[in-house]
Amino acid sequence: MLLGTVLVLLLLGGGPASAHAALRATDPEDGTVLKSAPRSITLTFTESVGLLDDSFRVLTPEGERLKTGEAAHGTGGSDTASVSLPAKLAQGTYTVAWRVVSADSHPVSGAFTFSVGKPSPATVVVDTGPTEDPATESLFNMGRYLAYLAAALLIGTAVFLTACRPPDPAPLRRLLWAGWGTLLGSTLFLLVLRAPYEAGTGPASAFSLKAFERTLGTRPGEALLVRAALLLVAYFFVVRLLRLGESRLSRPWQAAGAVLAVGLALTWAAAEHASAGIQVPVAMTSAVLHVLAMAVWLGGLAALLMLLHRVPSQLPPAVVTRFSRLAFTAVTVLVVTGVYQSWRGLGSWSEITGTTYGHLLVFKLIAVTLLLTAARMSRRWTGRLAAIGEKAKPVVPAKVPVATSGGGASAVSEPVSESASEPGSDSVSEPGSDSASEPVSTAPGPAGAAYRHRLRRSVLAEVAVGVVVLVLSTVLSGTLPGRAQAEAAEAAPASGGLPAASVTNLPFAVAGASGKVQVTLDPGRTGDNSVQAIVYAADGGLATIPELRLSFTLPAQKIGPIDAGLKNRGGYWGTNDLTLPLAGDWQMKATIRVSDIDQISVTKTVRIVG
Repeated sequence: MLLGTVLVLLLLGGGPASAHAALRATDPEDGTVLKSAPRSITLTFTESVGLLDDSFRVLTPEGERLKTGEAAHGTGGSDTASVSLPAKLAQGTYTVAWRVVSADSHPVSGAFTFSVGKPSPATVVVDTGPTEDPATESLFNMGRYLAYLAAALLIGTAVFLTACRPPDPAPLRRLLWAGWGTLLGSTLFLLVLRAPYEAGTGPASAFSLKAFERTLGTRPGEALLVRAALLLVAYFFVVRLLRLGESRLSRPWQAAGAVLAVGLALTWAAAEHASAGIQVPVAMTSAVLHVLAMAVWLGGLAALLMLLHRVPSQLPPAVVTRFSRLAFTAVTVLVVTGVYQSWRGLGSWSEITGTTYGHLLVFKLIAVTLLLTAARMSRRWTGRLAAIGEKAKPVVPAKVPVATSGGGASAVSEPVSESASEPGSDSVSEPGSDSASEPVSTAPGPAGAAYRHRLRRSVLAEVAVGVVVLVLSTVLSGTLPGRAQAEAAEAAPASGGLPAASVTNLPFAVAGASGKVQVTLDPGRTGDNSVQAIVYAADGGLATIPELRLSFTLPAQKIGPIDAGLKNRGGYWGTNDLTLPLAGDWQMKATIRVSDIDQISVTKTVRIVG
């Protein structure tokens, strides 16, 4: 019932969460011919953006770089980027290459042209540069994944120790320090790689002192710096926590730990899309709660799995019962905040079925469904263990005073069950919880051992699927939301009245599969183009492939490659925002992947006219 409600809310919701900024408009507009030279260039995006030292490169008709002012935000606010131009510009066509950093800390770039007086052939000899250097991008993404996993281990294990109070924290010592050390290391790693990641350069440029200083002045850089400082303070909290054993932390220490956890979660929210767009206060709160709930649940599951593996017979039922309540609360918070963030990032049904963000969201929902299924299995095994343990509990003699003939009293032993000896103790079952955290009994016999083994396997499955959910969440944080993509497509100027589209066929054959890709460029001229790519099998029928990439390079002018950014539209691959700034013979390269390991690249020349 809960999953059905979540699915309905996801599909019917409409408002951005986390993703790249999209270009909404340019002034001057792409491809326009102006009677007089503009005094500035202004770009407007779908969300706030950060600027780089080299955010604008304006190239003259002769291919020389034009001296411009410093890049700054325009009068429209932080979602604009502007640069001033010289008072006099020669007649001809100018190429503008731009690069900014979106609110989710990812760089985006592009190019467009405008003409003064009348168009003229432009000789561009400067590469507009890739959006991201492949090596830097891979290393940076690895650091992001490690940071999320480490945060879950650190916060989740600390909360498990504080709230669930296992009698011996020693088995969790390495888990806690691994989370702290990995998070600190990945934070410093990301801080160093931030500059080359934004600039699209190789990892070697990370050692530039000037670039590092500029990183410290950006919002993502400041967030990483604050995270590192909080982790240094958290060191003392971890030391204190591990010294207590089963004893509870004092209220001041608990408050300090809560402040540190919220502060760490804020460093993610402040550097991603929650801090931009609609409903920022609500979005920031939701993002923080989502990160904390994720950490408490997944990190707590990892801690529980560690105890089940290391000391299963020494795990009191009360410890697991406390985590059961905690995990149920965390799951509830995850569902509520997840629904809100999905609503914020999607605009309509078409954004679910026709965008990468929507596809990833569906995959995440499937993974969460599997996660809750594994949790239900865990609940079954823990319930059976608890039942066996209840029957096997010994009878404890209790001293009952009995009156004597001398008016005194003597103690007589009376059997009292162990479960009744502590009326204020935690219960051994947690109805309504889908977590893997039901009380674990030290049930004797082969049945108890079998149930305990199955419980370990189901909790392990929860942790494994939880890692997949965490990876999907990280990928979603760097994907353009459906709402932003729709807004950018609506804002893109229509190219009416232009000649017929360009159609190119690219035959391919790989790993026993053959066919052709039919690529349609509309209008097939300089400026904005829509792309439609249909994959045909050898028999002429439509073929389905897992991935199709398309890029364009203009070797004569040293421009590109420009990634078309094709999206699977269901039956064909397409995009509406490919910009080809100059006329000429472009090399169109299609990479067709027909399986997990088999792919082929095919290149053809396409003439783009002005």
